[in-house]
Amino acid sequence: MKGRNTLYYLAIDIGASSGRHMIGSYADGRLVLEEIYRFPNGMKKNAEGTLVWDSEELFGHVKAGIAECVRKGISPSTIGIDTWGVDFALLDKDGRLIGETVGYRDPRTEGMDEEVYRLVPEKELYARTGIQKAIFNTVFQLMAVKKTHPEQLQKAERLLMMPEYLNYLLTGVACSEYTEATTGQLVDAMSGDWDYDLIRRLGYPEKIFGKLYAPGHIVGPLSDKVAEETGCRGAKVILPPTHDTGSAVVAVPTNEEDVIYISSGTWSLIGVERSAPDVSEESRLHNFTNEGGFQKRYRYLKNITGLWMIQSLKKELGGDYTFDMLCEMAQEYDATEKRIDVNDGRFLSPKSMTEEVKAAVGCPDISTGEMFAVVYHSLADCYRQAVEELESRLGRKMKSIYIVGGGSKDEYLCRLTAEKCGKPVYAGPKEATAIGNIAAQMISTGVFADLKEARSVIYRSFNVREIRA
Repeated sequence: MKGRNTLYYLAIDIGASSGRHMIGSYADGRLVLEEIYRFPNGMKKNAEGTLVWDSEELFGHVKAGIAECVRKGISPSTIGIDTWGVDFALLDKDGRLIGETVGYRDPRTEGMDEEVYRLVPEKELYARTGIQKAIFNTVFQLMAVKKTHPEQLQKAERLLMMPEYLNYLLTGVACSEYTEATTGQLVDAMSGDWDYDLIRRLGYPEKIFGKLYAPGHIVGPLSDKVAEETGCRGAKVILPPTHDTGSAVVAVPTNEEDVIYISSGTWSLIGVERSAPDVSEESRLHNFTNEGGFQKRYRYLKNITGLWMIQSLKKELGGDYTFDMLCEMAQEYDATEKRIDVNDGRFLSPKSMTEEVKAAVGCPDISTGEMFAVVYHSLADCYRQAVEELESRLGRKMKSIYIVGGGSKDEYLCRLTAEKCGKPVYAGPKEATAIGNIAAQMISTGVFADLKEARSVIYRSFNVREIRA
């Protein structure tokens, strides 16, 4: 991969369960991808029992992966970080972290929707932001801080979402990014800027919400301290779509119209790209969201349960089962008619996913194979319902479904999706978020002329499988 004149672009893609450093370069008409470093991630309970992200450990991994690039003789020209949405850090006047970075699965937001709606009615909140209700959205998390730790908001000088906070630790520059900000339900869907009237009505301090920058903005060089620690000099931190789904959608490998994408990982994000938001009451009732996308596109989608349940069940079984083995066991029960509501809040953070699924099915003696079959079928049924609702909102039938991300390698889920939705499924690339992150960096630095060219290159660079019912 290494060449004297080759330019390298580093994507640091951090998900809810793991992170990875992926180096990208462009050669012979193809995007070349190499994994440099991988690390585990996850929420942990602190001494008070609050679910938090260990931001210090995360930043240590960020630096370790950069150092590993240097050790392998690769000097990235730009570095882009993406993470999940909604979670944030609060900084004081000296730029120090206030409290901890609390995770979205922590129950602190219970009842906070009612507190928010007393000040801004639910219908109005959607009409202004276009973001679907999820109890862990930033708008509700901040209300939890306001109610339980008001002193933190009083001391706060800046709010940074998780990828922005990691950028700040790398560069010393506080810089907010558009796609990530939209996930929190505090950005005006039409203007693409913070909704300061909404923020004032909710009683959140305006000063903590900094200027929003679009993907492509240069945050700055690595600080002297980080450059010394990693050995990486000359690299600039750049904003990709810092929300992981925003980057993943960049990597959907088609320029065709009338296609649906599913970004499949811990969550399943199923939707289409649009040039304008739909903030109608009908859209709200269907629980669609209008998240910010690359180059001001809108990601009109549903955020539904993804592989979280499968991952959790597998973890509880222990290390003797691979995903392939579990899929084979599930297929033996393909004819099961048992179903569960995979979007039920009971599955968000249960003490035991296994026991929760058994209780939801109403069958404490259900076999492991049938339990996985129930979850897989229920998830694919949820996909089908979302596709039907999308087509109803758009007023037209869609031609095909593109599944990108980790779930694209799950042949069983892809087949069930094709069967239940009655459309061809195109699966891949697996590392869509990192690829989209890198592609956005390349577009911003002139390697690709535009998104259309980038997607054409992605299609011919990675294995995209066609699956039909």
